[in-house]
Amino acid sequence: MAALKARARWALRTATRWPVRAVSRWRSSLQLRVLTTTMLLGLVAVALIGTVLSERISSDLFERRTAEVLQEAERARVQMQSNFDASAARTATEISELFHFSVGQSLQSGSADREVFLLRTPGTFPPVLVNDYVTNTALRTLITPELRAATAQAEGQRWQSVGIPRGPGEPGGLVPGIMVGSTVQVNVMGQYELYVLFPLETEQEVLGFVQRTMVIGGALLVALLVAMTWLVTTQTVRPVRTAARVAERLADGHLTERMHVRGQDEMATLARSFNEMAESLQDQIERMEQLSALQRTFVSDVSHELRTPMTTVRIAAEVIHAAREEFPPEVKRSAELMATQLDRFEELLADLLEISRFDAGAAVLDAERRDVRDVVAAAVDTVSALAQRRGSWLQVDVPDRPTNVDLDPRRVERILRNLLVNAIEHAEGTDVEVTVGADERAVAVCVRDYGVGMSQEAVEHVFDRFWRADKARARTTGGTGLGLAISLEDAHLHGGWL
Repeated sequence: MAALKARARWALRTATRWPVRAVSRWRSSLQLRVLTTTMLLGLVAVALIGTVLSERISSDLFERRTAEVLQEAERARVQMQSNFDASAARTATEISELFHFSVGQSLQSGSADREVFLLRTPGTFPPVLVNDYVTNTALRTLITPELRAATAQAEGQRWQSVGIPRGPGEPGGLVPGIMVGSTVQVNVMGQYELYVLFPLETEQEVLGFVQRTMVIGGALLVALLVAMTWLVTTQTVRPVRTAARVAERLADGHLTERMHVRGQDEMATLARSFNEMAESLQDQIERMEQLSALQRTFVSDVSHELRTPMTTVRIAAEVIHAAREEFPPEVKRSAELMATQLDRFEELLADLLEISRFDAGAAVLDAERRDVRDVVAAAVDTVSALAQRRGSWLQVDVPDRPTNVDLDPRRVERILRNLLVNAIEHAEGTDVEVTVGADERAVAVCVRDYGVGMSQEAVEHVFDRFWRADKARARTTGGTGLGLAISLEDAHLHGGWL
């Protein structure tokens, strides 16, 4: 029982998986969509044309055969009426023999198989009683009362389409046929009704052959159309696929990838234009890489070269700042401003040196086992004074149990400090929330403020170096434009994201 249920579930999954795969394949392939669309349109067109032609051919065959049948039925009536008029038969036996002779003559004179029914018109009372003469008693029921009434009451021919049942042991259903009725006058007997049944089996076979030929021809035409479409789309889609593959290679950094140019057609023009674009992109990327390398070299060299004079200036500034009480007020203020700006300059210099380490790939992770709650608490303590001055309240939500992970506390604390400083600066006096979450695989720290928020442009550039959302905003807390860029590199160095 369990095995049956398992097989049923497997069959259900397989049955539901294939349509999804087919739809996905159809949506992802332009060539497949074109082929299926062409095939469906071709099938619809062939079906419509085949239906119209089949109807026209069937109607034409039926009309032509009906005209022939009516002519043959009329000749049979005229011949039979001539026999009746020329006969001197008066007794029942003589009239029966006359019926037999006339019907036999009618059967032999026709161009196709037929059945003949010679029936006495209802309501007549001849002096001699003679039975109706029919060549096939089983088919007499095909003569409907409506046809008999129409034939007996009017001169000329009346006809009706009928379905002739096949004989025992013959395959298939009904055979189409036409029943033609007319009247004849028999000496002594009065009016009789002559019905001739013509089967249309030959015409049906011709129509079936034509329909089968049209179906086969339509299928071949659709197959040829699909093959031509596949050939055309292959010639069209192959360069596009090649261009997509080359574009992916270019995006992966293989800047020397190019398309092969063949011929002088539109696809060759596309390949040449694509190669020209790739050449231009390669030149621009190489120039940008050279400029970036020069920039990194410049930042690294300037940062290192400024260390020595900065140390000298710092020593002199500390001496002056220590003796500021002995100076006049304006000189004392200048000494304090110089010490403050030197602090900011050292922070900028430290950020530039850190960036240069990341660019050179020299940044290393000094990881140790620490409780994330302690690192968060240390970062919050460093910015609590700033939060108090700005009127923001820091709300910290950490797990009750220790959250020990391997991390570089200096770098993680720097990340949190940068986030907290940015949040406090933009919170506009509202609360700033710090939330810590962890599971068996990862730990996350969320810093949220309820201030002015960021525009879409700011979101796209917030990690760019030296970029500031509001360039006119007073830099009361420093703000070199490198904090979030360094924080992002620190997060990547931990195998995380920011």
